[in-house]
Amino acid sequence: MSSTKLTQLLHIKYPIIQAPMFLVSNVAMVREAMHAGIAGCIPALNYRTLDELRAAIKDLKKAKVEGGSFGFNLIVNKSNLKYKGQLEVLCEEGCDFIITSLGSPEETINQAHAAGIKVFCDVTDLKFAKKVEALGADAAIAVNNEAGGHRGNLSPEKLIKLLTENLSIPVISAGGVGCKADIEKMLSFGAEGVSVGSPFIASVEAGVTDEYKQACVDYGADDIIMTERISGTPCTVINTPYVQKIGTKATWLENMLNKNRKLKKWVKMVRFSIGMKATEKAAKKATYKTVWVAGPSIEHTKEILPVKAIVSNLVN
Repeated sequence: MSSTKLTQLLHIKYPIIQAPMFLVSNVAMVREAMHAGIAGCIPALNYRTLDELRAAIKDLKKAKVEGGSFGFNLIVNKSNLKYKGQLEVLCEEGCDFIITSLGSPEETINQAHAAGIKVFCDVTDLKFAKKVEALGADAAIAVNNEAGGHRGNLSPEKLIKLLTENLSIPVISAGGVGCKADIEKMLSFGAEGVSVGSPFIASVEAGVTDEYKQACVDYGADDIIMTERISGTPCTVINTPYVQKIGTKATWLENMLNKNRKLKKWVKMVRFSIGMKATEKAAKKATYKTVWVAGPSIEHTKEILPVKAIVSNLVN
């Protein structure tokens, strides 16, 4: 694959970011991603304490190689009570880039740039993309309607072209990439690189159960559905028998309370807390309550492989 603005920004061999995945991403995955010539990213929320986050950064700095790059994802809205502390640690210890999600990245951009850290911002539409560009973002991550987890509403082609025609900063496509042909398609639409998540769930190094990994092998694109039962916001999951049993819609009580402006915020926080505990249990322990987050790109996942082999499949 030829050099792109993303490979130049992060000094990596291939224009690929191993996407940050809640509960899944870890130091081992990112270390192997860097050794394979791509960038790796971990959600800061995967670490319960700031000391654990600091230790992870130090481990990755030791593991960094030429042609590899690492970063962290920050949830930058008020619901993340750990945000300010996480940002402070990242700026103190240093990393190559930060990906922001779900809120205004202004504070993150200002502090990260002062520390020499690049900032990429998740966006799903042109309006927010223009805002983050004006704030000084180094790139926009275009989250399309084929992404896993909380996805956008526009197709990869429509979103990439909309952003590239109206922004001066690089656009990185997120969603719908499971093989080399998918990467080439996103680049042909104008993207400078891709963020790839779901194919790496079924990696040897992923910090989840073998059952979760095997599910990404056994199920395919047609088995991915949207549920409101995790965070209150539609999220993609594998349509397991347990998901079918509990349903995918918010309860009548949640729907009623969500209509109340004062209570809506608290209802979402409670739903998020309950949903995250359920997904963590399914990801980390053997349980019949299988709520596994994934995107349609698991269609191309045929076996559990080391990260390096997954990267090799993507670029070769």
